[in-house]
Amino acid sequence: MEMINSFLNVVVPPASLVMLAFSWPALSFINACEWIYNSFNTEDMEDKVVIITGASSAIGEQIAYEYAKRKANLMLVARRETRLRMISENAKLMGAKRVLIMAADVVKEDDCRRFVSETVQFFGRVDHLVNTASLGHTFYFEEVTDTSIFPHLMDINFWGNVYPTLVALPYLRQSNGRVIVNASVETWLPLPRMSLYSAAKAALVNFYETLRFEVKDDVGITIATHGWIGSEMTKGKFMVEEGAEMQRKEEREVHVIGGPIEEFAKLIVSGACRGSIYVKYPSWYDVFLLYRMFAPNVLNWTFRLLLSANGSRRTSLVGTGMPVYEGSASGRPLLEGASPRRLLLPANSAQSSLQAQKLE
Repeated sequence: MEMINSFLNVVVPPASLVMLAFSWPALSFINACEWIYNSFNTEDMEDKVVIITGASSAIGEQIAYEYAKRKANLMLVARRETRLRMISENAKLMGAKRVLIMAADVVKEDDCRRFVSETVQFFGRVDHLVNTASLGHTFYFEEVTDTSIFPHLMDINFWGNVYPTLVALPYLRQSNGRVIVNASVETWLPLPRMSLYSAAKAALVNFYETLRFEVKDDVGITIATHGWIGSEMTKGKFMVEEGAEMQRKEEREVHVIGGPIEEFAKLIVSGACRGSIYVKYPSWYDVFLLYRMFAPNVLNWTFRLLLSANGSRRTSLVGTGMPVYEGSASGRPLLEGASPRRLLLPANSAQSSLQAQKLE
């Protein structure tokens, strides 16, 4: 058996590449035909019912607006009720028939049962469940001295999607509805400073890939993956942890490269209405998937070169349990004598890395 595996290790990868090269045009043609067919059979969302978690900002907010333009009924869920009220008014102006809001925590099963039950009681059905709540970070794993943030990362990025899906699934079966999940390209693309986030998102994708076979054709599942986009994380609106509660945000702007979040939201909703199983933005990231599968060393070398060209590593201190200091020669604590609930990093600091952020 060992000899057979050794032989297959040598033969299968190059043979697969040759087969892929010959079949790629045919596969591309089939995909194009399927896309055209689905474009003419787009689901009409007028008067349909959509639950959106993490709807108080970023991708969730923009997805709410896209469904509003399609005249859907909305249930907007997040922890910031004040923001939800403003977004609900905007959604009504954009065409949403009726909009409910509810402050809830998606990592609590009881909260999930509450907002799903409220939706069914008011509207009588659920057609789409859109899970967008995420928790991101940009710290090196070895820098962390306070591990209390680890469960929050895994809870929100994994269980914060699983619990709403579990509760809503019976109603989605009744309406032949759809689950839409906001994942990330980090599920397979190894990016530094995002180890736990990547692990949680990879688990999430595997969960929904398996669930797709279990629910068969009764419930559709659309998995959306994205690279860097203009969300709160990339715009520098950072959050830090104090116990189990997400604290106030830093409003400092930072310069990043990212696609428009509105465009990604539009792609997600249009893809879900077409019945797409995947929505990818930007699509050129798929090239790296081929390297990951067939030439992982090439991908590793590329990232190492990029990291080396970036110069010395910048440390990340916020939320690791280490003190945060100003970049001045005085070396005083950043908020000496002030409340520890709000940490404002200097705009030019090299030690201004996100530790945790709830994207709601």
